[in-house]
Amino acid sequence: MTRHLFGTDGIRGTANIEPMTAETALRVAMATALQFRRGDHRHRVVIGKDTRLSGYLLEPALTAGFISMGMDVVLVGPLPTPAVAMLTRSLRADMGVMISASHNPYQDNGIKLFGPDGYKLSDGVETAIETRMGQPFAPDLAGSPDLGRASRMEDATGRYIEYVKNTFPRGLRLDGLKIVVDCANGAAYKVAPKVLYELGADVVPVGVSPDGLNINKGCGATATQTLQEQVVTHGAHLGLALDGDADRLIMVDEAGRAIDGDQLMALIACSWAKAQSLKGGGVVATVMSNLGMERYLQAMGLHLARTPVGDRYVVEHMRERGYNVGGEQSGHMVLSDYSTTGDGLIAALQVLAVLIQSGGKTASEVCRVFSPVPQKLTNVRFAAGSKPLEIASVKEAIQEGEARLNGSGRILIRKSGTEPVIRVMAEGDDEGLVHRVVGDIAAAIQSAARPVEAAE
Repeated sequence: MTRHLFGTDGIRGTANIEPMTAETALRVAMATALQFRRGDHRHRVVIGKDTRLSGYLLEPALTAGFISMGMDVVLVGPLPTPAVAMLTRSLRADMGVMISASHNPYQDNGIKLFGPDGYKLSDGVETAIETRMGQPFAPDLAGSPDLGRASRMEDATGRYIEYVKNTFPRGLRLDGLKIVVDCANGAAYKVAPKVLYELGADVVPVGVSPDGLNINKGCGATATQTLQEQVVTHGAHLGLALDGDADRLIMVDEAGRAIDGDQLMALIACSWAKAQSLKGGGVVATVMSNLGMERYLQAMGLHLARTPVGDRYVVEHMRERGYNVGGEQSGHMVLSDYSTTGDGLIAALQVLAVLIQSGGKTASEVCRVFSPVPQKLTNVRFAAGSKPLEIASVKEAIQEGEARLNGSGRILIRKSGTEPVIRVMAEGDDEGLVHRVVGDIAAAIQSAARPVEAAE
């Protein structure tokens, strides 16, 4: 069976429009409960969310679905996605749920599911859940005395703060560092400033006033201009930008220049290699990561393993091959010694540890470890029902682009797994040629597929 609901990161869509409706959320919960309801013990699920208004719609629907199947529900409120994964393991829960659309605008929302081990579900398990959603639930409903119960975990925030702080090397503090932290008006708006403050930093918080409608709006890891300006204005040593559910991190150096996930992964990997704590002999990243990182790691005696886009695929490869550093250029970084999924705060602390131990070097000196190969990415949004990549003119444009690069670079064309866009990426040593190739392919897609907009 082919998956229809699940994409590369759970289920996602516009709130109150299928599949992000209360009805579908209810059925997802009931089907997932059946998938994980094994044994005679009292079953439990942890549910967290970010700060979107639609969280108030989906949270009770999911809660009702689990309770109807006899599962107890632990509600933790607004917390980062990795906190839900951590609490699922800590509470010995049967599964965890995060209600979030990550870096998307407030109009969207999503449902991310975790198994009892805190890892995101495999394609096979997601397919099984979809199959269960199409079958009648009546025979499996809990009897009146066996209904689940819901409770709110009051100390969830404090537990996660202490967990994150314990990943920072003992004996180190952030005294003397002024850090601007942009929480994207999202799930980390309370925990991120507190973690940094309690470790000794002078903290300038940004994006910490969520109103249900302003998550990721002109702030956070996908819109770093405000953070870049604030770092310069406050004379900060660096800035940290998280996204709506705080599973990704982009940093900003003292001059206000953004530092992406590729640079940070390379920095952490080389630091851990020096400390003889790197596993797997390299880094796991996606096909989107810059060729410059691959060349740098090779020069350091390490290698880069590439996977399809999606942190879930990165984690699967890490688990299969024994790596402990992986992630995406977008800032998802999975450090499996500490977390089962991307955690922007934990990644930030690992980078800050290197900075503290550098002997007074600046963020720009420490965090920019390689020169990136020129890379261009354009997102082309297309109309529903169109299949632009199957059109002859688009195929010809892609072939022509590959011929023009002539082995000096690469082209990557893919559909997003979370929204109706086609991502056109090329990289190579000739920046002008890279831009022209991407522009020509994007124009061909626009012309052929009736897209509604194209955006950088």
